[in-house]
Amino acid sequence: MTDHEHNHDEHDAEEFDTVILTDDEGKDHEFLHLDTLELEGSTYFVLMPISEDESEEDEAIILKLGKDAEGGEMLLDIEDDEEWEKVADAWENLVESEDEE
Repeated sequence: MTDHEHNHDEHDAEEFDTVILTDDEGKDHEFLHLDTLELEGSTYFVLMPISEDESEEDEAIILKLGKDAEGGEMLLDIEDDEEWEKVADAWENLVESEDEE
């Protein structure tokens, strides 16, 4: 047995902040905050759902940081397909450039 063996799942989760979002029905969902992107004056969060079900293949989601009616920060779905594509491409490029280092 070597000294550097460890549980990858625990290690991965420690590297990222956990974000809890509440859906419209008041149910909490946990996400790992993978990245924050600044693009064209807006801030976007890249989140990975933490699912209880290991067999489910989780997809990262991208949400836009916005303001609610009271001026508090909230995360919004990106409604515009073109905007979503731009952000997804920017994140993909960022991940690829990190992999090459």
